Amino acid sequence: MTQRRAQSLQEQIKRLIIDRRLPSGAPLPTETDLMELLGASRNSVREALKALQAMGIVEIRHGFGTYVGAMSMAPMTEGLSFRTVAGHYRGEDSLLQLLELREAIETGLVARLVGDSTAGAPGPAALAELEKVVARMREEAEAGGVRAGTDRAFHAALYSGLGNSLLSEVLDAFWDAFHRVRTDLADLHQDPMVTWRQHAEILAAVRAGDTLRAESAVRAHFGNIRARLRSTLPERTAPADSSVTQKTSIPPQQC
Repeated sequence: MTQRRAQSLQEQIKRLIIDRRLPSGAPLPTETDLMELLGASRNSVREALKALQAMGIVEIRHGFGTYVGAMSMAPMTEGLSFRTVAGHYRGEDSLLQLLELREAIETGLVARLVGDSTAGAPGPAALAELEKVVARMREEAEAGGVRAGTDRAFHAALYSGLGNSLLSEVLDAFWDAFHRVRTDLADLHQDPMVTWRQHAEILAAVRAGDTLRAESAVRAHFGNIRARLRSTLPERTAPADSSVTQKTSIPPQQC
């Protein structure tokens, strides 16, 4: 089967999912039915389904059939992680570039969140949740280190009011890629009290409805991370094994 034919089959299966309005978890037609619908051989259909499974578009459950996949950002996270690691060992500032991408998105989001009353600015419940997270962050900082999960919870809660599930998934993908790569490539030493104070300042600016202050607080937060990255990134040497692209546990460092 030629590459063009393989891509055509993949596009036809994707179009079938769209045209039939099939949600995640819905069963696809059987292989036999797909062969008839697409006018393709069994092997060609199987190869197309395998390719779509790698993208997260379908899920093959052996012995049960093929279903519409979760369509998560996992492939994007994997691609970002690998691209960042590969770029790093080619001498590129790929980890810093990934950080700058996060900064650009979050700076724009916080400005929209605070400056546009229709954008989903945090209400009393959301602000109360952010206060809890910041309080937990302070307790962890005083104990010696803010957990990455607490840091992540703050950023997730901050933008939850926007009501954009795709945005949340994209931010999660950037977060996962950055932390998975950072854990292997750089040891970021940070005063946990600085981390707490930076997040407390972001919250204070959002609560006050001060757009410029909120933007400044987010930029200061990322600027601090960028400075630490530049001072701690090791000499670029090839990795001893493939662990740099494996999912690793995140130590109590934060960003």
